[in-house]
Amino acid sequence: MPVEEDSTLRALGLDEAPREHPLLYPGAWPKDSGLLDGPRLLPLDRLVYEDRVPVLAVGSNACPGQLRHKLAESGIVTPLPMVRARVTGVGIGVSAHVSRMGYVSNSPVAAPGAMRELFVLWLDARQLAVIDASEGAPRPDGNFRRAWLPAPDVRIELADGSVLPGAYAYVNRHGVLHDGTGVPRAHPGQRPLLTELLAHVPRLRELFGTSPEEFSARARADRDLCARGTRLFAEEKMVTACGLERYVGLSSTEVRAPARRWRRP
Repeated sequence: MPVEEDSTLRALGLDEAPREHPLLYPGAWPKDSGLLDGPRLLPLDRLVYEDRVPVLAVGSNACPGQLRHKLAESGIVTPLPMVRARVTGVGIGVSAHVSRMGYVSNSPVAAPGAMRELFVLWLDARQLAVIDASEGAPRPDGNFRRAWLPAPDVRIELADGSVLPGAYAYVNRHGVLHDGTGVPRAHPGQRPLLTELLAHVPRLRELFGTSPEEFSARARADRDLCARGTRLFAEEKMVTACGLERYVGLSSTEVRAPARRWRRP
């Protein structure tokens, strides 16, 4: 069957993966909900999938090109529903670690009362295992831990008005960077973030060079260097808690079944 040109990730500008182009992190997000099916983003026939696990995406997991890259590495080509939602109580901060992919990633932070639009990924068991592994959730030394964010602490409202009882999110094990006052800072995008960090942290320049391009190239080439950069954030007292740590506690293999708990306000 020929691929519909107007539904391909390339035609929609969603095909590039930050894993391959780190300065594009977090990558392009869809304008609306859709079903990621191979090289296409198709319309959805529903917004809730009771037989799947809801995972809130705050970074490159909302980029179809990145998701396809992660899943393809494990030979998984099954369709993946991506549902746009109005989320209250979660903001986007800056991970307090340097990724070996060559960027400093987004990380969820507690943002009581604040609303923003994010994506809920509905993952089957194999997809969940792949995304867990990509975030380091199963490893004691991984960068993220998967945590269940329950309602009403976090409100996740879908386009049809239904409200989820919660969703998983990946909470950074290292904490997040603060704005100088102890408050988690917002992620301005990869290039401006790296430009600012390199300009204001001399020890970071010693490790990663003077430009975002140098930073990404050196980080991608050296796992140990990434670990040194992560320790440097803590040593420079640039790190604070994200505010979601109290929700961590479920194992990466435990799936909370949310079936028949959806409600309309």
